Amino acid sequence: MPQNEMSNISNPLPAVRFENVSRHFDQVRAVDNVSLEIRDGEFFSMLGPSGSGKTTCLRLIAGFEQPTSGKIFLHGAEVGELPPYERDVNTVFQDYALFPHMTVAENVGYGLMIRQVPGAERNERVNQALELVRLPQMGQRKPSQLSGGQRQRIALARALVNRPRVLLLDEPLGALDLKLRQEMQIELKEIQKRVGITFVFVTHDQEEALTMSDRIAVFNAGRIEQIGTPSQVYEHPATAFVAGFVGTSNLVRSDIAQKLTGSAQTFSIRPEKIRMVEPGTPVQNGWASVEGTIREVVYLGMFTRYIVAVEGGRELTVVRQNLDETSMDVLNAEGKRVQLTWQRAFDRMLETP
Repeated sequence: MPQNEMSNISNPLPAVRFENVSRHFDQVRAVDNVSLEIRDGEFFSMLGPSGSGKTTCLRLIAGFEQPTSGKIFLHGAEVGELPPYERDVNTVFQDYALFPHMTVAENVGYGLMIRQVPGAERNERVNQALELVRLPQMGQRKPSQLSGGQRQRIALARALVNRPRVLLLDEPLGALDLKLRQEMQIELKEIQKRVGITFVFVTHDQEEALTMSDRIAVFNAGRIEQIGTPSQVYEHPATAFVAGFVGTSNLVRSDIAQKLTGSAQTFSIRPEKIRMVEPGTPVQNGWASVEGTIREVVYLGMFTRYIVAVEGGRELTVVRQNLDETSMDVLNAEGKRVQLTWQRAFDRMLETP
């Protein structure tokens, strides 16, 4: 049984609960009547564009901001009046916030020193934290002697050494290059499983959220549009915003929707679910079909993205793996007449048009 599931059994209370929480800055509703529960021991991501309210929610949990209205609970206890240092949480920031004049070991043990943890215990816990992030030999180096990925690991060790019940991570991988960021995504998830505490991760990167999370809250304009597992959010988007923000999705509206489904209600279909075949190909029961012309071809190495113009001035995006084609094969497809088909089971009716 995964460790986070064991945590849920041992502590049925949610690690974090928002009850109709709002945070206003003058006329700006940064967080607008948000209610959510984050389970004890889960990796929970807050995903959304800049200004959507996710970082403000993180700061409300940490105690750096106070709610305009509503209540916030940590493990069942209301914390609205508690200052940050009295909350059993720690925060990892994007800029690492390491002290440049201290060694790695001194940085990691700084919080323990402030709490007057005895030297022998402090050294042991620092060594354990460095082992956890796979940097056991780096204790005597200065932050300037480390790579970006190593500095991020040290910031994580410094946060974990205090053994918080909830770890808050504010876009911690944003300063890393793509390959290192992808490596750290896997490593962060593995560390979270090993320590078994609640991680609350803020990001605008949908790949990060899909890769690491047990559940995701998708934020937009201060509100939560959907909460679910990565597969639920991706495969079953509740709104047009979620369908468009989490991955790429085709939103089929009005006349095309009416023709294909018998209803003008907007639905979404993911580009990888659509097959591109020769015009006039017979369509099986339970499949949708529409003809169009390839307007644009984008070759991306492992796969190609096709923009297909269909009737009514609409466009649909199709993604295909380059299993047998070369770049010249796919680029020559521009202007070709094609038929697009997909299983109607992949249609996702949306709550909002």
